[in-house]
Amino acid sequence: MPKRSSKKRPRDPNVMAAQIVAEATGEKPKEEPEAAEVTEAELPTKPKNPHAQALGRLGGEKGGKARAAKLTAERRREIARIAARARWKKSD
Repeated sequence: MPKRSSKKRPRDPNVMAAQIVAEATGEKPKEEPEAAEVTEAELPTKPKNPHAQALGRLGGEKGGKARAAKLTAERRREIARIAARARWKKSD
């Protein structure tokens, strides 16, 4: 069985239709630029406050350890029980 080409088709239905017609009639399709898809990296972002970042980082560094030290054995068992039920719960 022949292998199929893995050409990427444009997402815009009008451009895709024009490309299919051009290929079917033997015309060379124009090189269409990809539709301008905006990624999260390209979106304008507000500059973050460095002081707030530092405070958040400080809290994050000690958060889990401080919480674990503060929990009682009974509360840890209760949390573990809830987690086990959630893991083993049958999905409907």
